[in-house]
Amino acid sequence: MPSEHHGMHGDDSARHAFSAQSYLFVPGSRPERFGRALESGADAVIIDLEDAVEPAAKEAARENIANWVSRKHPVLVRINGRATPWFEQDAKLGALDGVAGIVLPKAESAGDVAATIAIARRRVSVYPLIESALGMWHAMAIAKAPFVRRLMFGTLDFVAEMGMPDDGEPLNHYRSQLALISRVAGIETPVDGVTPDIHDIARIGRDALNGKRLGFGGKLCIHPQQIEAVHNVFRPGEQELAWAARVAEAASHADAGAITVDGKMVDRPVLLRAQQILALAEVLKKH
Repeated sequence: MPSEHHGMHGDDSARHAFSAQSYLFVPGSRPERFGRALESGADAVIIDLEDAVEPAAKEAARENIANWVSRKHPVLVRINGRATPWFEQDAKLGALDGVAGIVLPKAESAGDVAATIAIARRRVSVYPLIESALGMWHAMAIAKAPFVRRLMFGTLDFVAEMGMPDDGEPLNHYRSQLALISRVAGIETPVDGVTPDIHDIARIGRDALNGKRLGFGGKLCIHPQQIEAVHNVFRPGEQELAWAARVAEAASHADAGAITVDGKMVDRPVLLRAQQILALAEVLKKH
């Protein structure tokens, strides 16, 4: 899993060279799958203590994580929400060196984040899942809470609460809102929810592209075969890389005058975008 340093707020100069684009869930009750998840090609692995683990198995799943995680294979852990009886013991896992971050479900206030950090007693990154109307309403305060790295969109729970028909295009207004909030709060781009049909690879590609167009930077996955389709959308292709290289080359030889590439003017935002694409490509070579 590429290193995801503990994210603080800041401007573009402080942003990390690489932000995970694929997050793969693995049940905390299936420790035999932990290693395989790390070898799946996903940028980040989330060991799940919430939806994927029935109540009677939660304590054993927590012990599985505590016995397995280490600095050699850091993972994220999705704990149970603050309103559940398992929250406090789950949040204590954040104190472990092998836990690179906590995915916080049902996040509805900055206080939920603060309570998680207080129990973990460590500067661990938090990834709040926005999956309720109240969470969406308070998303800016949540995004600005200390140690929040990225917002994640819990689309399935959100549509259930809102009584919406599905988790596709009807959610695009809310996706745009989370992307804007993330930008204003100075945190990384948000992560879109899962595509539940693991066999429809074309669907996950369309879903990932929809999120990217709305300002999302990654997507949650529930099966390893979804990862490649997500990467194909979020990672720069050959044409995009070639364009970025032409922009960077033109800028390197330009004086104070205007720059044009492929018949289009290149201003500072366009140049920054090209530089980001090239920087991401370099980082991906190392992973």
